[in-house]
Amino acid sequence: MKVLILVSALLLIVSCGSQRVSNPREVLQETGRSPRIQLKAMDQLQSEVGLSSESFQELLMPLLWKPGFTNEVRMAALERLWAVDRNGVIRTLRQHLPRLNNWTWLVEVCQWISDNDISELKEALISSWASPTMMVQQEQERPEYLALVEMIGKDEVVNHVFATLVYSSKSWQQSYRSRCLELLHRIGERERIIELLQHANISEEDAYLQDLRKSLLELGIAPHTREEVIWIRKLASPEYQSFWDEAKIALSNMSDERKYSLELRDLPIAVSVQRHAPEYMAMETSDVLQRIATKLNGAKHYYETEGGGTFNERNEQFRTHRNNLTWGDAVAIQMMYKALAVPEVREHLLAYGVRDVQDKTTEYGGIIALDKKGRFEILEFEPKIRHHDRRFNASQQMFDAGYTALFHFHYHAQKFRNGDHAGPGLGDKNYADSTRANCIVLTFVDEHHVNVDFYRHGNIVVDLGTFDLSK
Repeated sequence: MKVLILVSALLLIVSCGSQRVSNPREVLQETGRSPRIQLKAMDQLQSEVGLSSESFQELLMPLLWKPGFTNEVRMAALERLWAVDRNGVIRTLRQHLPRLNNWTWLVEVCQWISDNDISELKEALISSWASPTMMVQQEQERPEYLALVEMIGKDEVVNHVFATLVYSSKSWQQSYRSRCLELLHRIGERERIIELLQHANISEEDAYLQDLRKSLLELGIAPHTREEVIWIRKLASPEYQSFWDEAKIALSNMSDERKYSLELRDLPIAVSVQRHAPEYMAMETSDVLQRIATKLNGAKHYYETEGGGTFNERNEQFRTHRNNLTWGDAVAIQMMYKALAVPEVREHLLAYGVRDVQDKTTEYGGIIALDKKGRFEILEFEPKIRHHDRRFNASQQMFDAGYTALFHFHYHAQKFRNGDHAGPGLGDKNYADSTRANCIVLTFVDEHHVNVDFYRHGNIVVDLGTFDLSK
């Protein structure tokens, strides 16, 4: 009897293993299915329609990047597609490799690219490598870097990235060039970029590098990030000529040491100081910082206790960052104090913030700038895309308005008594690292008072104190 049952069970297993998939197309489009079933569906469909079938290839191609499939299934699809449609595979990987969120698949596909020595995907590897990740400790551990080492040799990888920055001059390649520029900065090649902009023979038709050269030679500033490249190229356009000329004049009144230490975010600050407080142009940074320290005596502070990493109130204290604050930082903080001393500014900030408290779909934010008469103004930019009440999505219109502005700002106004969230969270700090703008966050601590924090890239956060906006 036991023998009979065992034989029956074996027959059942064989029978199940040989069953055909009832709808292989559907199975290959469903995420989360058993890889064994999906591989069987792939084999079955190939036998039914043939590997050369365009419909079969169209079904397999999304498996190379679409979330929800195992690496085993992806690789089976990749090998089949590579056998019949190499151009299609190259086109798909070129588009999606920099956007892959599956780390283990990224590792596998980078290895596959190097194993097959696919030179057409070198730029895709560089573009993917340019996106930062926390999955490795060192750049030399990145799978894209390792693939490039296998394909062109360790000594040539950085040279190749630099060469593609220089020679990828077609209009549709500008975003890729900015990725190369960001990557080169991350791996310590800034001096090489400066040398290029100062001395290289750059074609007059290469508007991208010509704009960056103009910025370096006339303003002493070279970009670090993609956002800064966009920023510079906007300011270099004819519509911003008057601001550019004013910035040149402002910087001409600085020492060379100070001028060449400035960042792009410092330009609006320098122009504003030249207009309204020229004594700061020659003032020592230490003297400006001492004025800030005096203002902070007795100030009431609140701190972000959840966002931005492990809580430590010292991360938002002036004395923690004092030695790392530049002249631009110090004067920017002074300008914010001046803005908060203007009754109309306080009134506008309070009214806008109250509207944010009432709106539970998003955070509010905008730009703090100077108008044509040199007065402080608050420009509101409510997000068009609303995720939830603890996120602010800056619009392109806000970025456009911010190129000559003093600060990007937003509220933490989920409720009036919100002191536990007074300060930038991790997403806010990432925004500052990406845009490299001067940023302000205003947090309600009661119906009339807000805590104000200045922050910028590099995890620099300074709590400026608490202010009564109702007076």
